[in-house]
Amino acid sequence: MAAKTDPPTLSAFLERSNAPTDSSLDRLDVADLPPPQPLTKTLEHLADLDGGVLVQFNDRAPKHLYPKLNERGFRYETEEIAGRIVTLIWRG
Repeated sequence: MAAKTDPPTLSAFLERSNAPTDSSLDRLDVADLPPPQPLTKTLEHLADLDGGVLVQFNDRAPKHLYPKLNERGFRYETEEIAGRIVTLIWRG
């Protein structure tokens, strides 16, 4: 019988990610916004990000955001946590 494991949590995701662990977390929930607002709101939020990590909560993977992050020199990781898509974003 396989051991039962707890569902992944945000803190566990942060620990195993490459995101800086000594930075502040800024949370942004865009799950209920219609396109293109999640992309727009996230990019606006990133303009003010000062060395911290933006934690974006969404209802789907932000596929259109990834190229914009690459163009702007951000690093990111995405994982599903408790039915939500969580993307960690920080300066590269």
